[in-house]
Amino acid sequence: MSQARVTDFFSQKKKGIGGPVKPAKQRSRGSGGTSTSVTSTRSRSAKNKDLCSSYVHEEFLRVIDEAAGLNDGESSFTNTTKVLPSSPRTPKRSSTEFDLGAPLFSATADHSTAKKRRQAEESKPEDKVFFFSPLFTLSTEQPAYQRYHTLAQAAPPGLSLPYQYKLLAEMFRSMDTVVAMLYNRCETATFAKVKQGVQDMMHKRFEESHVGQIKTVFPEAYTFRQEKNIPTFNSSIKKGSYQLTVEPVILSDQNEARPVLSASRLLERRHIFHLNLVSIVKQHHKVFLSSLVPPVSVPDDKLTRWHPRFNVDTVPAVQTSSLPQPPRTERLATAQEVLDKARSLITPKMEKALVSLAQRREDNAAESKEPTSPPQNPTAPQTPAPSAAPSSAPAAPVPTTLKGVSQSLLDRIRAKEAQKLLAAMTRNPNQEERLMMMSRLGELARILRNVFVAEKKPALIMEVACNRMVASYRSALSTGEMEKHIRLLAEVAADWLTIHPIRKDFYLKLNKNMELSIVLDKLSRRLREEEERL
Repeated sequence: MSQARVTDFFSQKKKGIGGPVKPAKQRSRGSGGTSTSVTSTRSRSAKNKDLCSSYVHEEFLRVIDEAAGLNDGESSFTNTTKVLPSSPRTPKRSSTEFDLGAPLFSATADHSTAKKRRQAEESKPEDKVFFFSPLFTLSTEQPAYQRYHTLAQAAPPGLSLPYQYKLLAEMFRSMDTVVAMLYNRCETATFAKVKQGVQDMMHKRFEESHVGQIKTVFPEAYTFRQEKNIPTFNSSIKKGSYQLTVEPVILSDQNEARPVLSASRLLERRHIFHLNLVSIVKQHHKVFLSSLVPPVSVPDDKLTRWHPRFNVDTVPAVQTSSLPQPPRTERLATAQEVLDKARSLITPKMEKALVSLAQRREDNAAESKEPTSPPQNPTAPQTPAPSAAPSSAPAAPVPTTLKGVSQSLLDRIRAKEAQKLLAAMTRNPNQEERLMMMSRLGELARILRNVFVAEKKPALIMEVACNRMVASYRSALSTGEMEKHIRLLAEVAADWLTIHPIRKDFYLKLNKNMELSIVLDKLSRRLREEEERL
């Protein structure tokens, strides 16, 4: 049985791929049928294989083009795959035909190249055209340091609040959070909902009296109403009864249909509430200063701390403002009102009993109004009521230990003391911090000199000196704070301590020819001058 030769499949040129194949000559007559059948079978299998391969290849390229978003996915390679070989001979196959990942990488490369070309075209300044809309320029938001400038203006740290005022501020913060949550989701905020939310957050009782105090401190925060027919989903509240509702008052600069109570607005409202509490305490503090001998007057804008003898925790509680009440219905309080109302519904015997009861009530009330206290002695001296004016208050009594001291000297001493207290109450926090640092410089100067003696070096690095002094000082100070003290010491005692910047380090050097006692005297004198100046 003769077999087909390999050269039978390459009998034609490449340009004749689609034409008929010229059959090869048979070796013998008896083997013609077998060779023809084998050739036709191999031709059909090769054709089916090429059809399947081209279909899979074309479908794969179509999916890649859709994924890459290319409109030019129909390349010449795809067009060539549409031509099906009609010859049984083996076609010329490239490496791309067997590599299934080659179209993916080629499409991705084309896509990345196109993307780079598009980005390069967009980056050209001469090709860009900018359109500015007047609406866009008008609605541009301000920077954060301008929008939240009010939040940065905090009250002085020395003006502490009483405990009950701090508790009220915390209640306002919790109440504002609950009201904001309900308001932002367009839900009516009732007092029952707010009360439950605040009590869950603070684990303390929250009543209407606290809401009245909040209204006194910050009356522009909420709008209170009495409304009915509000779904409550609570069996303890009767359906259709009046409920106290809370609605926040939001001042919006933008044209918003319904502004949102955002976090920045919550912070601003909390800051305003705190400042209002401080202003209330300032009024009580002003009354206290006016009662002193001699009286002291401090402007509110310059007050940075309370008077040393002013007990903050004795400040009275915030007064409670009235809240809207539900409409009053007709209520029967006395027996006469009951008699007038139900005269037609009772029997004559019951009417007589009610009349007698009302008469006895009136008689008892008349007897209770009669004076029962004994008459006062007309000859007893009447004690005048103390005057509230500070100017008419009598002079402070002189202690027994100061008997014999002239009154003018006592007045001068009290006036000087009042002046010192006034200076302390109006002192700037930065100035207070500087005075505190100045008071520590004497001890720090001794420690620094001992460090130089122990190290036995003419100069020390700033970091090394700070670490040694932090370990030796009695109070807990960080290395950064210690460096501030050393720089202040070099500023005050410049002829004894100098700082030399060399490359990236700072070196400290002491004047060995100057006695430490002279330095200490200079520091104490400078501290007294700073205190008198302030």
